[in-house]
Amino acid sequence: MSNRMAAAAAALLLVGGGAAVAQGRPSTLSMSCGQAAGLVQARGGIVLGTGGQTYDRFVAHRGFCEPTEAVKRAFVPTRDIPACLVGYRCFEPGRDDWFNDF
Repeated sequence: MSNRMAAAAAALLLVGGGAAVAQGRPSTLSMSCGQAAGLVQARGGIVLGTGGQTYDRFVAHRGFCEPTEAVKRAFVPTRDIPACLVGYRCFEPGRDDWFNDF
């Protein structure tokens, strides 16, 4: 294989890989509440779009967070419900958070 052919093949691989990354993330706005919550439960942890350019990572339970993190209930807009409980968000608690209801 010539250097030109190898370079062309490498470029195609890079472009193909970039296309997969550019596909985007699932949007809660295009799902029902049940579908969005089911997707979080099925994957355990997933990044979902929540409208426009906003997104976040949602988890099924604390086991999908870092050991020092806690969880808060996560409500997002879906196709059928404006504030659907899809699971949880991980967060690093501060000193004042230990006595609050997450």
